[in-house]
Amino acid sequence: MREFRRRWMLAAAVSGILGVGAAWLLAHPEGPDPSAVVRVLADCLGATALGLALLRTELFPVRSRPTVWRQVAAVGGLWTVAEVALLVDAAAESFGGGITGLPMAQFGTYLTDITVGRLGVVTVLCTAIVSGYALLAYRRGSDVSPIPIVVFTVIALVARPITGHMSQQLFGGLFAAVHTVAAAVWLGVLAAMASTLRAKGAWATTLPIYSRLAWWSVWILAVSGTVNAAVRIGGFGALLDTGYGRIVLAKTVVLILLVVLARRIRLTWLVSAAAHRTKADESIVRAAVHVCVTAVVFGLAAALATTA
Repeated sequence: MREFRRRWMLAAAVSGILGVGAAWLLAHPEGPDPSAVVRVLADCLGATALGLALLRTELFPVRSRPTVWRQVAAVGGLWTVAEVALLVDAAAESFGGGITGLPMAQFGTYLTDITVGRLGVVTVLCTAIVSGYALLAYRRGSDVSPIPIVVFTVIALVARPITGHMSQQLFGGLFAAVHTVAAAVWLGVLAAMASTLRAKGAWATTLPIYSRLAWWSVWILAVSGTVNAAVRIGGFGALLDTGYGRIVLAKTVVLILLVVLARRIRLTWLVSAAAHRTKADESIVRAAVHVCVTAVVFGLAAALATTA
């Protein structure tokens, strides 16, 4: 099962990249930018870090809270690398040249004088703090609060979306932030559960709580996503006539499929797991499959953010 855990994490990353690839087929030549591949990996890592931290909060009973610090440290470290890569790429694009032709002076200017660059620095600092805090907690072996990780993770997750196209609209940045956090909770908590829960008793107490979190997350995603799309697209015709609209349509279809899948989960897996009738290994496999499908939506969303 340990080997399976590694494989499904790789499969989730591949699923996110496939989502970007599907968006490219739908939108080319309007987009997406190649950086969307790194962006979806960063988003999935950030969501997982948030989910791991949330498992240690008061949302979940003490007896089912796993030890997550080593996983958070590793995920946070990979997330930091991804965010640094995105920051360098954005700086190179801002000055109109490739990464190899980006002078250090211009890169420094981008980090200190341009708003997007400064927010990128904030994001990298937050992800590094997440990794460092988790590593310290792991080495100390003590029961430390997960709240700092939750706070810094949320800041890192929303720093980039709040400067996107929605930031030009009234309350646009707020809608983008809420949408991003809801998506991270939906994917991240389940990914964290699949990575850490090893007993069917833990699944019995944790899965019903996740189900309620996911229910609220889906509704928040639906409302905020509809508002975002309506503002950006402006009409139904653009759903088919523009690359951006076609990606929105594909994202909506996959989200509907996920909602149908979630409904089936509530009627079958949730009932069985809560009654201790589902083995832990079976729950891990089901959660991993759901995470991989959700990662496709993350890939479409990452592509959407970089499509004209």
